[in-house]
Amino acid sequence: MNVPANLKYTKDHEWIRVEGNEAYVGITDFAQSELGEIVFVDINTVGETLAKEEVFGTVEAVKAVSDLFLPASGEILEQNEALENQPELVNQDPYGDGWMIKIALSDAAQLDSLLDATAYSELIK
Repeated sequence: MNVPANLKYTKDHEWIRVEGNEAYVGITDFAQSELGEIVFVDINTVGETLAKEEVFGTVEAVKAVSDLFLPASGEILEQNEALENQPELVNQDPYGDGWMIKIALSDAAQLDSLLDATAYSELIK
């Protein structure tokens, strides 16, 4: 399983990559492999400010639909438009082209409660 060291993780299998006051969010390699073939990503929260652990969208795979939980509070700035026509990018490149949303962080201190790569790797063993 690919667990990049430069990201933070949730117990619900989302990742967050911080770049200044903004961050990118997606689901982990483990999550996409458990879900199987992803056929649709539904995010209708762009422009909203959500609290940590609130649902920001759903991901639909052939065998299940799963809620997506925000790793840290913030305003949803944009969604990855490429996923509209190519949801399989989440399977192919979950940490790169398969990112889901970009947020403006409200409280960077919340990142301290997330898992680092080592702790996340232990969780998914």
